[in-house]
Amino acid sequence: MTAPPAAPRALRILLAEDDDAMRALLVRALSRAGHTVVEVEDGFELSDYVEMMAGQGGSLEPPDVIVSDVRMPGCSGLEVLARLRRRGLTCPVLLLSAFADAETHAEAQRLGAHALLDKPVDLDVLRAAVVDAGGAA
Repeated sequence: MTAPPAAPRALRILLAEDDDAMRALLVRALSRAGHTVVEVEDGFELSDYVEMMAGQGGSLEPPDVIVSDVRMPGCSGLEVLARLRRRGLTCPVLLLSAFADAETHAEAQRLGAHALLDKPVDLDVLRAAVVDAGGAA
């Protein structure tokens, strides 16, 4: 008799999204999937969080996965991803964008994004991408 598949482990997710309604929807979807979500509302807060992460001299543990909008006030998701990689941090990053063109997709891939998902994002696709990224960490 085969054992049932194990449930995906709960992940710590840092979510950066400047649209309040979209952020609330994403937090709800990821939380209901059993994950712990820390939310920030723009690129300024995302950048500040990254600066305070352990490994950067800060006290915050890096999340298992970062989910970030590409276009936000302050730093864009791509800028924060570039900063993470320059500092040698390998935390998987999923980017979301309603305006992603081929150049944005290429830049995300070059910087090592786990995935760039187009908005409106299918929540099942997002949940699967988060689990996949968390397993790659």
